[in-house]
Amino acid sequence: MLGYVSPPGREQGDALLLDVAERLLAIGTPVTGVVQVNVPHDPERPCHMDLRLLGQSDTIRISQDRGRLARGCRLDSGALALAVHQLKTSIATSDAGLLIVNKFGKQECEGQGFRDVIAQALEADMAVLTTVSAGHLPGFVDFAAGFETRLPFDRDRVIDWCVAQARRHFAATVP
Repeated sequence: MLGYVSPPGREQGDALLLDVAERLLAIGTPVTGVVQVNVPHDPERPCHMDLRLLGQSDTIRISQDRGRLARGCRLDSGALALAVHQLKTSIATSDAGLLIVNKFGKQECEGQGFRDVIAQALEADMAVLTTVSAGHLPGFVDFAAGFETRLPFDRDRVIDWCVAQARRHFAATVP
């Protein structure tokens, strides 16, 4: 199952997935993945974008500080590649039934980013939860090929879906 939420505004998806992940971990639901934590540092500059690897103490900064006047993409593709590598390793060794990926965005629409990680998880019968903005929805729908489930922008309902998917996964893997 490939569940997604379309957040109503910028950074709201990051906050929702962080809250969902923390609550799932608090109730003992095995989950792996990455959530984005936006770190303000200067009111005249965009926030830092950090990826927190769930179940680990690692945080990877995926944004570059290009100065106050810089325009364009701030993504540090090398740092993103490191996060992808660490997450691939985590999936291969995890007993989690659920993968959370901070977003299906431009990189994933272009065949990069976490796209292969999502496919790896689905092939391992893990459910995947992500966010997709309206601008990236066509690329996501093309990737998902009809296997996607749109979830409401509602923390409790997303948590209920995640818990049900984790239970389904474990019911299928326990002899």
